Amino acid sequence: MKKNRAEVREFDVAELLDTESKMTAYLNAELEEGDPHYIKVALQTIARARNMNITEIAKKAQVTRATVYRALAINGNPEYSTIQKIVNALDMRLLAVPKTEDYVLTKKFVGQKK
Repeated sequence: MKKNRAEVREFDVAELLDTESKMTAYLNAELEEGDPHYIKVALQTIARARNMNITEIAKKAQVTRATVYRALAINGNPEYSTIQKIVNALDMRLLAVPKTEDYVLTKKFVGQKK
């Protein structure tokens, strides 16, 4: 008797990031956690969700392809200016908000009191 085999495909978070707000929430969550590795993973994932490859990011960020590749590599240690250019290339921006709990991010991603 032949057993049925379930087909399992690899899970990709990028498939769930189908709106700007989901992409922003994902990056904000990783920024809040503060682990540089996962921030780079989030940027890579958002790029995939936007169907952007390294070459497209580099062109839009006005840096070399190698710069983007090194910045997002597992052992990469990019400068802030490089991360800022990559974030801008992904049509996003980094903002600071007070660390207090009485601030939340609105749809416009500007800190406001609850």
